Amino acid sequence: MNVAEWILVCILSVTLFVFLIVGIVFLIKLMGLIKEAKKITVTAQSIAEKADSIAGKADDVASNVKRMSYMGSLSSLANLIKNRYNAGKASKKGKE
Repeated sequence: MNVAEWILVCILSVTLFVFLIVGIVFLIKLMGLIKEAKKITVTAQSIAEKADSIAGKADDVASNVKRMSYMGSLSSLANLIKNRYNAGKASKKGKE
């Protein structure tokens, strides 16, 4: 081989070596990025599970409030019936 071919082979070898190093660095950075994305995914999943738990508790609280308001309306109905009964009793005593 003459000198021109040796120079061309050296230039191509150095270029290939540089691209090889750049590719390795790129893969290492990509692996780090994938690990960070996995951490973010795990955190987001944890947040979603906690939000679901909170929503379930909110549903429980809402059903308790609904039951309590239902019981409150039953107690006011019972008081209304008692008051009318007592008022009717008092009017009967007044007529006697």
